[in-house]
This record gives sequence, C-alpha cells and structure tokens, in this order.
Amino acid sequence: MTEDLISYNQLTGGQKAAILMLCLKQEHSTILFNLMDDEEISDLSLAMAKLGQIDEELIEQLFDEFTLHMSGSGTIMGGAAATERLLARGFDPEKAAQIMEEIRGPAGRTMWDKLANVNEEVLANYLKNEYPQTVAVVLSKLKPNFASRVLSVLPDKFATEVIMRLLTMGTVQREVIEGVEKTLRNEFMTSVVAGSGRPDSHEVMADIFNNLDRNTEERFMTALEERNSESAEKIKGLMFTFEDLKNIDPSGIQVLLRQVDKDQLAIALKGASEEIKGLFFNNMSERAGKMMLEDMDAMGPLRLKDVTEAQSTIVTTARTLADEGEIAIAGSGGEDELIF
Repeated sequence: MTEDLISYNQLTGGQKAAILMLCLKQEHSTILFNLMDDEEISDLSLAMAKLGQIDEELIEQLFDEFTLHMSGSGTIMGGAAATERLLARGFDPEKAAQIMEEIRGPAGRTMWDKLANVNEEVLANYLKNEYPQTVAVVLSKLKPNFASRVLSVLPDKFATEVIMRLLTMGTVQREVIEGVEKTLRNEFMTSVVAGSGRPDSHEVMADIFNNLDRNTEERFMTALEERNSESAEKIKGLMFTFEDLKNIDPSGIQVLLRQVDKDQLAIALKGASEEIKGLFFNNMSERAGKMMLEDMDAMGPLRLKDVTEAQSTIVTTARTLADEGEIAIAGSGGEDELIF
C-alpha cells in the first residue's frame, strides 16, 4: 500500500532543509555540510533519512526559485541509503560511517545523551584527571540533571575550578570540542556526534545547581561567592523564577504579601500566569484584591523590562525570606524537601 505523501503545511524546518540537501548537486551540498557543525550535520542527516517520498508539487511550493531545476526530477526519495551515498561523497569514510551509525542508533540520540548512561562516579573519576576547562566543556554539553550529579562527586576544590571555567567560557572552537569528543568516544562510547552551540553559562550553572541537593548546592555556592560574588548572585536569580512562587504555601504567600511593595506586585502580576495571579489574590482580602485589580487595569500596557524588574525584586524578597526561615519553598528533590 502506498504511503500518504506529506503535505506542505506539515513540513518542519528540518524536513525543508533535508529536501533542499537531497535536491542540490553534490558539490553544493558538500559546501553546505562543511559549513555546519557535527550536531547540525547529524540532525539534518537524520531528517534526510526519515524523509520518505516528496512529490514535485511540494518541491515547487517549497523552493520557488528552484522550480525549473526541480521540475524534471519528478519525485525524490529520502532514506538511509540515499543519505549514506550523499555523506560518502562529502566526507571521509570514517566520518560518514560515524554519522550513519548515529542515525541508525536508538532514536538518533547524540553522544551527549548516550553519555548520560555512564555512572556519574565513573565519569567523575575519569574527569578529575583532566583540566578544569576540559571538564567544563563536557558538563556544558550534558543535560543539567546529569551534569549536577557528576559535579557533586568531583573533589570540592576541583569542582569550584570547573564552575569558574563554565562561567567564563565563551563559544568553544569546533576543534576543541572534537578533541574532547574523540577522547570520550575512545573511553566510553562507540560513536560521537557533537555540537558547538551552548546557552548562557550562568543559565547552564543555574540548571545544574537546581538539580543539586541543598547541602551540595550551598557548599558550591559558598565557594563561588568567595571567588565571584556577582556570578553567584546571577545564578541565584536564575535558579528561582517568579513562576516558582507557586511552590510557596498559602501562609508563606501571606508573609510575602506583607513584605513586598504593592505597586511592585501589581506590575509583576501584569505579566504573570493565571495560576500565580490566583495564588496571590486567593491570599488577599476581597477588598485588597479588588483594589489590586483596579490598579492593574489603570496601568495599561507596560514595558516587558518593567514587569521583569518588578518580578525580580519580589523573587529576591522571597529568597531572602526563605533564607531567614520566614517562608518555606517546596524544592524539586522530593515531596518533603524544603528550602529555607
């Protein structure tokens, strides 16, 4: 039975790129591949391998400027074999084989996903003998929950050095990442596909710290505050957002309401979810809630910057109250965990 062809509206960005690569001449596709990093090549190759049959009408819709070039080609067929042939023309055999092995692996997972199957103590024992900068590169590529487990079992002094490297690490050159990947592949994995893109270093560390147990988090945060108090404060702010106030119980919200400026709260709630709005209004008197709503309506449109600043101020107040033991914030480590 013939499979239904995919429609134009169903195409994802990755599928559009895959169609283009399959339609281009080999010399052009090779040039494009050489401009991509390994993760992009892997994603695109996987999309090509899964593409299936694409009809001419869709090709003409998607690539107007190439209509004359494509009109004589009828349909194109994507698949593992076509992808492998294209890769073989643009890369050396070992590189092409690595990419195809990754595609044929479980769900096309990257090496960094597969590395999460390694016991954190085993990986930490290996990494502690590497340079802190190398370990920072590795942790920046891992999922935050796994990176946090690896970081927590590294020696404290060494772990602090790694944190500092993560905070100051800019865009890592492809050659550096490839060198790290090659070493990891030889030690742990049978195949590697990696990328060079990375989020903000403070966001990476905030995600990792959020997955540490409270004692470990405090130990590392104290060490970081001694080395770089500004980065430590930025990470603290990223670790707890305005939407996270939903983890405060009603009595804690009432304590917070007594401490925050009502005008600031009105501004903050303008950009909040209905859940957070309800949390605050449910802990106000009917009269106070009505006045707050009137104030919010009277404000009209607000700049996102003003709303964000107001929310940040309230989050800081909440964290201070938590540190002083005035309120309890439910943590993510378990149903009974509290942060004080």
